Amino acid sequence: MNVRLTYRGRAVTDDEVAFIDQLIVAHPTASRRALSKKLCQAWNWVQPNGALRDMVCRGLMLALHRAGHIKLPPQRLVPPNSLANRPRPVPVSIDDTSMRCALDAIRPLTFHQVRRTNAEPLFNSLLEQYHYLGYMQPVGEHLKYMVYTQDRPIACLAWSSAPRHLGCRDRFIGWSAEARRRNIRFLAYNTRYLILPWVQVPHLASHILGQMARMLSGDWERVYGHPVYFLETFVDPQRNRGTCYRAANWVVLGRTTGRGKNDQTGKPNRPIKEMLGYPLRRDFRQLLSPVQ
Repeated sequence: MNVRLTYRGRAVTDDEVAFIDQLIVAHPTASRRALSKKLCQAWNWVQPNGALRDMVCRGLMLALHRAGHIKLPPQRLVPPNSLANRPRPVPVSIDDTSMRCALDAIRPLTFHQVRRTNAEPLFNSLLEQYHYLGYMQPVGEHLKYMVYTQDRPIACLAWSSAPRHLGCRDRFIGWSAEARRRNIRFLAYNTRYLILPWVQVPHLASHILGQMARMLSGDWERVYGHPVYFLETFVDPQRNRGTCYRAANWVVLGRTTGRGKNDQTGKPNRPIKEMLGYPLRRDFRQLLSPVQ
């Protein structure tokens, strides 16, 4: 059976292209969005929490359309790019009194998952003001945490879906391309980590990472219907060594190629980053790449 196109790891066969053609003919007044939802329902193409994989399906149908394998109806509406046009977070003033003390003096710490809560604007604002990369709206599955001592915020961490292809990570796990396609959702990527600049507490950063490793998988499962087994992040070796990750027993996996996911030249076009990972379970390899 011939494969017409491969999209995000899914191989689309001749029979599946014919099925999509029949679906379009059977619903001549349906929009592209409506057709993608019908295709998701027909294929039972859903996320672990039961939601349709509508956006991925639309991307697949558009790729088939552009390759000439199917003919979609004319696009009815070009929605605004909410990410590109999103206003920057508004600065928020908080207590910035210097905090210089031992870790025991500020424990216990409390962790609040703030996505879709009243505290989310504060989280976004603090990253925008004090993280050297600023705030960036995550896409896909993601959680946001603020860490407090008593009522004072002292740290912010953002976690999101992991990048699909990373050579050093994939070699460390040892999974096949098919296993990676099926199980990439069980990885979480630490996209931002901020200790507020007036907080200078020895060992705080690695302590927070240790606490996060104990709670993140359970929170992810409550929100998205599945756990995570492996954590990963990047550090820029021109800026720092990722000392807090190393102190929290994260493993150096290697370095990126500096080419990015849409590379067409084979040459580095962005800073080369060091990648670190942290397995949440000893049997993470068996869970991520089970023997068939």
